[in-house]
Amino acid sequence: MSVRAAEPGRQTMTAITEATPPVSHKEARRAVLSSFVGTAIEWYDFFIYGTAAALVIGPQFFPGASTFAGTLAAFATFAVGFIARPIGGVVMGHFGDRIGRKSMLVLSLTMMGVATVGIGLLPNFEAIGVAAPILLVALRFVQGIGVGGEWGGAVLMATEHAPEGKRGLYGAAPQMGVPAGVIMANVVFLAVTQLLSDDAFQTWGWRVPFLMSAVLVGVAMWIRLGVFESPAFAEAKESDTIVKMPIVEVLTRNWRTVLLAAGTFIATNGIAYVFMVYVLTYGTKELGYSRATMLTLLIVACPVWMAGMAVSAWKSDVLGRRRVYTWSSIALVIVAAVFFPLIDTASIPVMLLAMIVMAAVLGTTAGPQSALFAELFPAHIRYSGASLGYQIGAILGGGLAPFMATWLFGAFGSSTAITAYFVVIAVVSLVSILLLPETNTTRREAEAV
Repeated sequence: MSVRAAEPGRQTMTAITEATPPVSHKEARRAVLSSFVGTAIEWYDFFIYGTAAALVIGPQFFPGASTFAGTLAAFATFAVGFIARPIGGVVMGHFGDRIGRKSMLVLSLTMMGVATVGIGLLPNFEAIGVAAPILLVALRFVQGIGVGGEWGGAVLMATEHAPEGKRGLYGAAPQMGVPAGVIMANVVFLAVTQLLSDDAFQTWGWRVPFLMSAVLVGVAMWIRLGVFESPAFAEAKESDTIVKMPIVEVLTRNWRTVLLAAGTFIATNGIAYVFMVYVLTYGTKELGYSRATMLTLLIVACPVWMAGMAVSAWKSDVLGRRRVYTWSSIALVIVAAVFFPLIDTASIPVMLLAMIVMAAVLGTTAGPQSALFAELFPAHIRYSGASLGYQIGAILGGGLAPFMATWLFGAFGSSTAITAYFVVIAVVSLVSILLLPETNTTRREAEAV
């Protein structure tokens, strides 16, 4: 293993240069399947809360508030999950770098499943009073801890099992699990809202998607338990490069890399959560469309999102992570400026076009991200470094975005302020990727010849 060493006391931007130890094709495929399925189910759990926050959490757990205040409160509890995510990333990153990736992935899946089913069983405000929102926040916090440790481990299991020259493509698997989770969450909510009356949905039907998690988590656990430990971690352990406090090394020697990595993710994550969560509220309450219509638009757009991820991840193996990420970020700035003006036409074909184009561009920004984040850090601190960068970006992006969008519309009375917010965070992410180095060593070496 050859990793550029940092001088003591000096932060550095560390790029991966080691080759992944070879693994069998069967083992690599199972690792990719585990990353995709496990991530999809964890994000299904995480996203059904977002959908519920947009549709039903306010009246169930904050019944005394106005519609606007109830929505803000629901999205505030949604943000609690993001606040917990860095804690999960740091804690599970530490143990993932110390004792292995696989054990942390099993733990994160268990935590997410228990918390999600717990929300589905939780009595509402009418039944137990103020204890209901308190317990809701606590369970949402546990969800955040679980998903905070999930992404880094799933990404590393995929990229560290990848054959030479395919780290980007393999790393797309956990990324594609995100829109797959969105599709599952919204298909289930769409089915429930269509099969039940509004009264039945408000009374008990909204709990069904949460309770279904028990079955889905069982399937994901069965797949995940059959995967071998990451070969890169096994090699780091064998070569005795495991460090006692990986997060300390990340924060003292790689803090600039962490911040720039987080910066690249702010727009992708922030705009995606407005796209997935706030637009449901906006379309029903401001444009007058039904929940079914808005959920259908989102479901139709998600496969395009996944396709964008796959294509850009594959191209990043050929052209380089930084180049693909940069052009995708430029496209996101442009689409961010026109998305809400197109949604505001209230024309279904135009709204669908806006959703599909946004989904495609969000996919192209997310595709190279797994490999980029993994390659920024050496194996012995990779789980900690990649997780921390991702989760900081998630707080500053998705954690704030639905709340900010709701507040901006309430304060200014139009979506123009939301568009300005979109453009600003898109520019921040563009600048961040421009300040990072190329991490695809194959591409970098080819350019040097």
